[in-house]
Amino acid sequence: MATTSSDEKQVMIVAVDDSEHSSYALQWTLDHFFTTLPNPIFKLVLLHAKPSATSAVGLAGPGAAEVLPIVDSDLKKIAARVVDNAKQICSKRSVTDVITEVVEGDPRNVLCDAVEKYHASILVVGSHGYGAIKRAVLGSVSDYCAHHAHCTVMIVKRPKTKH
Repeated sequence: MATTSSDEKQVMIVAVDDSEHSSYALQWTLDHFFTTLPNPIFKLVLLHAKPSATSAVGLAGPGAAEVLPIVDSDLKKIAARVVDNAKQICSKRSVTDVITEVVEGDPRNVLCDAVEKYHASILVVGSHGYGAIKRAVLGSVSDYCAHHAHCTVMIVKRPKTKH
């Protein structure tokens, strides 16, 4: 196996959002791929898909013009917090060589497009653990990516908690 310089590292994209599932998936990925090796084999990209204001509000017509800038401002704040939290998780594990990106759009499309853009070898997504009905209504990002992303897709599930 040929050695590669840091510029030639394979890319691993980790999808980040404001859920506990996302935080767990990032922590699990760092613990298994980045903090155990002195020189990780992957370049890490943290990607957040920011909803558009119109998709978040789901309305148009009277009043929309006043509401949309407020919603967009809130979505930008959430995106900044998500990325900041993800970077903190990385820095706590001494992983500092990280690219972060926020892209507006449906997570399914944003993640699959990012795989192409970065020529990623692995896409990591957390599993929200929706039941069959909720998954059918909302659509599963992980299912979609597993079928459409042109790379290996790793779905990280949180262990079940005992009550």
